Amino acid sequence: MGNDGQQQLDRAFDQLEHEAPDRVARCLRWLRSPASRKVRIPLGVLFIIGSMLWFLPVVGIELLPIGLLLIAQDVPFLKKPVGKGMLWLERRWLAWRKRRREAKKSRDYR
Repeated sequence: MGNDGQQQLDRAFDQLEHEAPDRVARCLRWLRSPASRKVRIPLGVLFIIGSMLWFLPVVGIELLPIGLLLIAQDVPFLKKPVGKGMLWLERRWLAWRKRRREAKKSRDYR
């Protein structure tokens, strides 16, 4: 059962790395390595705290899922729910982008 949660979390990270720019993807790969645990946990906590300041122009609510992903890498009971949630969010994001592109194409043809 714990392995299933880790697989979902790995899939969520892989999809995020695939969608992210190259520099961000490299940073995520480094953060996933076991050697970066001492950086990953405090950074995850900072992202979660930063997401609570969503009303400020520089930080936002989008930091929450990233912070949860980083912490879930080390907290076993968070792996499955965070992995499932991130996969759901990524599917919704990709569907929204696809609809937006299609709407733009239909406007361009007019």
